[in-house]
Amino acid sequence: MSAHQGAHQGPHQGAHQYDEGHTVAGWTGFGIATVGTTVAGVGVCAVSALLIGAGLGIVAVSALVTWALHLTGWGKPPGRRDREQWAMRVRDPSARAGHAGCVGCRLAGRGRDRGPAVEARAAVARESAPVGETPG
Repeated sequence: MSAHQGAHQGPHQGAHQYDEGHTVAGWTGFGIATVGTTVAGVGVCAVSALLIGAGLGIVAVSALVTWALHLTGWGKPPGRRDREQWAMRVRDPSARAGHAGCVGCRLAGRGRDRGPAVEARAAVARESAPVGETPG
């Protein structure tokens, strides 16, 4: 065994020191996309526009499924995570608020810095009176 191999030993022999993002969202999206590319590949071999289109449609569905799972907490934010968050079956507690720097969260309107104008609108909404009544 070389010195390099020994440096990485720990509870998971040979495991890296960083979470590589193996998540339910990632693996589900990968599985669906694999089916889609297989269908599209068969369509290319069979010269079938219907199969190619169906395969590309399945790939598009895989992106939407992955995104939805990420937003519900089954994906992980980009960057480093605590070891407790490394397991694939651990939901991400910060998903509802959105992840800073995450394109998927930004597309869903999450993870943005809330500026003063947004905070002011939120305060007005909280102070609003029920329908049919006036505030104050």
